[in-house]
Amino acid sequence: MKSTSFIFCFVLFLVSCTTNNKTIVVMSKGAATIDLNAGTIKSEDESGHEEKTLNINQKTISFKLSTPAGDATVSLQENGLYIINVKNDTIIGSYQQYSAAGTEKNMMSQAYLKQKIDSLQLLSSGKNITKENRNYFILPNQASFITSNKDAFVVAPYHQMRSAERVDGKDPEIYRFYSIKEIRTMIAKLQALTVAPK
Repeated sequence: MKSTSFIFCFVLFLVSCTTNNKTIVVMSKGAATIDLNAGTIKSEDESGHEEKTLNINQKTISFKLSTPAGDATVSLQENGLYIINVKNDTIIGSYQQYSAAGTEKNMMSQAYLKQKIDSLQLLSSGKNITKENRNYFILPNQASFITSNKDAFVVAPYHQMRSAERVDGKDPEIYRFYSIKEIRTMIAKLQALTVAPK
């Protein structure tokens, strides 16, 4: 009877350990210094985009942030995927459906261009950001819960990705993020396509 009780308690312990999984993507300009024991993340305003991914098994975890944008504290409670922005720049992104390589459309109608420009302008203003739309406007020194799927894929600012393959017959869950500078450049390029050549 004692061995049965021990096994039951051990199984409960294992279950509790596997139910607090969090994947945290820390985005910084230059390398961030992360101390899990102290619960701190520090970053400087250096050059180049960097990111570090942490896999943590805790019910709640807090980090004290010390960044070019100042000091802040973020607390993560839900299980799943998070992004912590320690850049001195806003990060903007959304869920993306990537088609398999070779199935992308290269032609864009004027109506599609207008809709894309309007959508990007709303995103860059922090408007129409909702959980249902699965889009994100992450200010400096903020953490954002992205999805309960800790294995979802994040395409970070300044990275390129054009297609993705299905896994076990399912589309991968992918979130694409940009710096606000990238979004403004994209808007300008799309707007240029709406002007008829002289």
